Amino acid sequence: MSTIYDVAKIANVSPKTVSRVLNNDVPVGEATRAKVQAAIDQLGYIPSTAARAMRSNKSGLIGVITGAISHNTVVGPTGLPDLFIVQGIQSVIQASNKTLLIADTGDNSQRVEHLIRTFQEHRVEGIIYVADYHQQVNLSVHRKDMAIVLANCFDTKHTPAVVPDDEGGQYHLVQRLIKTGHRRIAYLSLDDAMVATVLRKQGYSRALQHAGIDIDPSLILCADTVQHIDNKALVERAVDQLLSLASPPTVICCGNDKMALKLYGILRSRGIRIPEAISVAGYDNYLSITESLYPSLTTVDLAYREIGAEAARLLLTQIQDKQPDQQSIPIRVPCPVVWRHSVLDHHHDDTC
Repeated sequence: MSTIYDVAKIANVSPKTVSRVLNNDVPVGEATRAKVQAAIDQLGYIPSTAARAMRSNKSGLIGVITGAISHNTVVGPTGLPDLFIVQGIQSVIQASNKTLLIADTGDNSQRVEHLIRTFQEHRVEGIIYVADYHQQVNLSVHRKDMAIVLANCFDTKHTPAVVPDDEGGQYHLVQRLIKTGHRRIAYLSLDDAMVATVLRKQGYSRALQHAGIDIDPSLILCADTVQHIDNKALVERAVDQLLSLASPPTVICCGNDKMALKLYGILRSRGIRIPEAISVAGYDNYLSITESLYPSLTTVDLAYREIGAEAARLLLTQIQDKQPDQQSIPIRVPCPVVWRHSVLDHHHDDTC
C-alpha cells in the first residue's frame, strides 16, 4: 500500500508538501500541486482518514444508533417512524459535507453502550441516538466531551434531546374540534405507561379547560395496551361504553391512526356513519391509513423527519461550538393538525 512518502519521492517534493496539498490548508504553487496530484494518481494513493482524524480531531463522521433496520423488516400500516427520523438526519448531515455512519441495535437495547464505544473508537465527531417512540432512555456510557443528541427520546441527565410536542399536538386538535362546534369530545388513549399518553391527555384537558368545558372522566378511556392481548376488543368495549352514555360524544379522538382504523371498522359494522353520526380523529398522520380511509382521517402529524433534522442541526451546533451542552431542555418539535374529512363541522350541520 502506497504511503505519503512514496508520493513525495515520485513528485520529488517533501512529505510535508504532499500533506499540504492533501489538506489544502497552506498555499501551494500550481506546478507543485500538479506534480503531487500526478504522483497520487500514478500510485492510486488514498489518504488515511483515521490518521488525519487523529491529527486534526475532525473525522467528518457522524454516528447514528437506531433500531430502524432490524425491527422494521415488515412494513405495517403504522409506517417507519425511526427510519423517517434517520432520513431527516441524513438530509442535514449531507448538506454539511459530513458522512453518516449508521449502526443498528438489532432490537437489543443492551448493544447501545457497545455501539457508543465503537463509534468513539472510530473518532466520530458526534452521535445521535434514535428511539422508535417517545420515551425516556438511559445511555450510561459516553464521554462528556463527546457531542451527543437524543432523537425522539430524553433522559434524566439533561442530554440534549429533540422530542415531539405531543401535548401541544393534542391541544391544538381538540381546540380545533371545539371551534367546529364539538363539546362532547371523547379520547381513546394508548397505554398509560407511555410518555406520549400522559402528555396528550394533558393537551386534551388543557384545551377543554381553556374553552370552559368541564372534563368528563367517562369520555376518557384506555383502548390500547402494550400487553399481548386483543386491542380491538378494548376499542369495541370503549365504543360500547361511550355510546351507552346519556350524552354520547359527537367526536372520538384516538391515540393513534391505527386505533382509528379499528374504530372505523367497528362503527361501520354497527351502521354508524362517519362523520354524519360521529366524527373521528387520529394521531400520527401515517399516510397509508389517513389518506386511504374513507372519509380521509383528520389527525395530528408526528413530524418525524423534522425531529431528525432538528437533532442533526443541534449536534452540528455542538460540534462547531466545541462545548457539548449537557444541561439542556429537550427541544419540542411542533405536531401540526392535518384536517381532512372525518370530522363534521357542527356549525354548518343543519341537523344539529
